[in-house]
Amino acid sequence: MRDSLMTRGKGALAWALDPTPETNQRAQSIALAVLRILLGLMWLYNVAWKRAPNFGEEAGNGLYKFTKYAVDYPVLAPYAWITDNLILPVFPVFGWVVLIAETALAVMLLTGTYVRLAALIGLAQSVAIGLSVAYAPEEWPWAYFLMVGAHLVLVFGVAGRVLGTDGVRAGTTSRRTLGQVWAALAIVTGLIAALKSFGDPFAARGPTLGDSDPSLSLGAYNLVGALVMLVVGVLLLVGIRGGIDRLLQAAAALGVLAAVSLHAQIGFTDPILGGNPTSAALFLSVALVAFLLARVPSPTTSSTTSTTESDHR
Repeated sequence: MRDSLMTRGKGALAWALDPTPETNQRAQSIALAVLRILLGLMWLYNVAWKRAPNFGEEAGNGLYKFTKYAVDYPVLAPYAWITDNLILPVFPVFGWVVLIAETALAVMLLTGTYVRLAALIGLAQSVAIGLSVAYAPEEWPWAYFLMVGAHLVLVFGVAGRVLGTDGVRAGTTSRRTLGQVWAALAIVTGLIAALKSFGDPFAARGPTLGDSDPSLSLGAYNLVGALVMLVVGVLLLVGIRGGIDRLLQAAAALGVLAAVSLHAQIGFTDPILGGNPTSAALFLSVALVAFLLARVPSPTTSSTTSTTESDHR
């Protein structure tokens, strides 16, 4: 027993010190998927406080405050000039651009969809954020260096092979598995949100699933929003397990409608679903998975088509 443990220890040490490239592509893909999902969760959390219509301009807080840091605590003079003369004068438009970009980042990275494109967008956004706030009080410049580096890894890595729609298209991830994972996430999110919202079922902003301490959240939902998320998850689950593409399409349509309704109401009126921009991004993530899986033939459909073609030959 002792000899076996020593042998394993020596083997692990030899592996750690080995300078040759790692040959286990599966392990590499899993590690890159973990990095991709972590970055996706980061963007998912950070869209919550990007609130239309003025994004903090009137109160001097929120996105406006942090964008103005580029002028108040300049990192690069040309970027400070651009911010002061081109961005701040049309700030609400800029706010929508940021919200759309960061929502797209959360959705694409979490779902593993066109990951290289997402990584390029994330790289640009990380540089822009760093140039805005890196020299501001209580900021840590290395946070933005690390964000740039992490997205750069995804640009040149293959991070959508595991639990990503890129992997489904490439044939390295099971269509059924990915659908079930996202259906389970939607169903569990809906159930927990429903339980938490019973005290005030129609709140303008329902209970938040997550916490600011670890900077992790899956959004906020009142009872209506929770039930819609639950229905989206059930449609996805039944559709993927039964090979019923119309149910997948229905899940996608309902998820998109929920996200659009939130963005049309947040900052203007009380959202019917009681959510925030993070909630909208999660609805869009589930919707995108459902939509793309509906476009990928199920194994049963493929085998039936192959058999029919063989019979005709």
